[in-house]
Amino acid sequence: MTEHTLVPHRSSTGLAPLAIAASVELEGPSTLQLTYRLTGDVSQLAIPHHWRSQRAERLWEHTCFEAFIAPGSGSRYFELNFSPSTQWAAYVFDDYRKGMQPLSLARAPSIAATQTANELHVTAAIEVGALLDAPWPWRIGLTAVVEDRAGGRAYFALRHPRENPDFHDVAGFAVLLDGSAR
Repeated sequence: MTEHTLVPHRSSTGLAPLAIAASVELEGPSTLQLTYRLTGDVSQLAIPHHWRSQRAERLWEHTCFEAFIAPGSGSRYFELNFSPSTQWAAYVFDDYRKGMQPLSLARAPSIAATQTANELHVTAAIEVGALLDAPWPWRIGLTAVVEDRAGGRAYFALRHPRENPDFHDVAGFAVLLDGSAR
């Protein structure tokens, strides 16, 4: 499993120094495993409290970890959101920010979150049966929104190709997954 460093968008200011590492891999024939490790002074952050794991909307308005998946061809892509609360969301888009619909999943993702004074660790395992007809390789964007206690937000991604934070830009989908399970 290769860890990738997420970098803050240049417009992200005011937060104490943070580092975020993320990884993604296909486990078995149909499970996508995502791992996010945020290090820094976690006490300064607004971390959603643990809640019943369920689908929820607008998770990106608070501390949330995300993955964007673009199949090998076409303009369709998928967005997955995982909150430290264990709430989640999954969407499919027809094209860049167009045609957003909830993505049907056979079962809810399995999400775990642990927190210490200096680290927040979130893992999510999601059955990707709904995506398996998408051609390989998949281009994946790993991202995070981090909110501080004063309501300020920082936007982390593998790459930031635009002037403003925009996780939907496929130019930021920098991890290539070839469909081989470990």
